[in-house]
Amino acid sequence: MLYKQSIQTNHRDEMLDITSHVKESIRKSGVPNGVAYVYCAHTTAGITINENADPDVKHDMLMKLDEVYPWNHVKYKHAEGNSASHLKASTVGSSQVLIIENGDVILGTWQGVYFCEFDGPRTRNYYVKVLEG
Repeated sequence: MLYKQSIQTNHRDEMLDITSHVKESIRKSGVPNGVAYVYCAHTTAGITINENADPDVKHDMLMKLDEVYPWNHVKYKHAEGNSASHLKASTVGSSQVLIIENGDVILGTWQGVYFCEFDGPRTRNYYVKVLEG
């Protein structure tokens, strides 16, 4: 089963918690045991799993990514001017694989699934593919 989700981002760089949407897709699938692939089909956004209890973690991650990949750099050549967003997206990655057991996703106590925007604001899509097994 494949589920497409649209998401509206509001800032150039942000991390949006999509855990509840992913869990809803898994619930709708009716798959008791298997895997869920969460995939972002954009070159300037990504998917990650990280802490969802303290919002300062998102701040610190975005801050450090901005330090490592500054928005402006004299050696960037990409004509669109968003080289930093491509670098950040490649660093974070475009997908995550989650284990489903007894109809629910296995996540650590403090973990959540995040859509990472690096070239917003935009309307984006991500996909959840649920496979039994």
